[in-house]
Amino acid sequence: MSELTFTDYYHNQVTLSFLDHPYSLTPKHVWVICQLEGKWLLTEHSRRGIEFPGGKVEDGETAKEAAVREVYEETGGVVSTIQYVGQYRVEGKGGTIIKNVYYADIDHLVSKEDYMETNGPVLLGNLPKDLVTNERYSFMMKDNVLPFCLEHLKKSK
Repeated sequence: MSELTFTDYYHNQVTLSFLDHPYSLTPKHVWVICQLEGKWLLTEHSRRGIEFPGGKVEDGETAKEAAVREVYEETGGVVSTIQYVGQYRVEGKGGTIIKNVYYADIDHLVSKEDYMETNGPVLLGNLPKDLVTNERYSFMMKDNVLPFCLEHLKKSK
């Protein structure tokens, strides 16, 4: 299946594709599913809660470079390998957001004084089964992007 459509936590329409950059060659946002030594590496955003790292692509950098930078800024994680997983488009009240999803293996964590807008790294052996209803987790963890991406990654290994 090349395209999946569903609604997100805020009832916006989301279209997810595992094709190569179907919605934009220069997306402005990234989200990175990370693992360190077999554990999931997430971050705790100061307002949204626990989520995988991500953010905006800055001027002069590629989406992949932004993904590596965001992982480091928000978790102290040093990426050893990173791969494009897919891209999704959210049609929201404030406009359209296009985001690349990556999967990264993390070599090690660097302890930092400042983790930007987050409280730093969160390592989990397993993602909680009650993710969708668990208030500790960000809205970004609660729609179908994560399960569909994890399923796609499992099939592609």
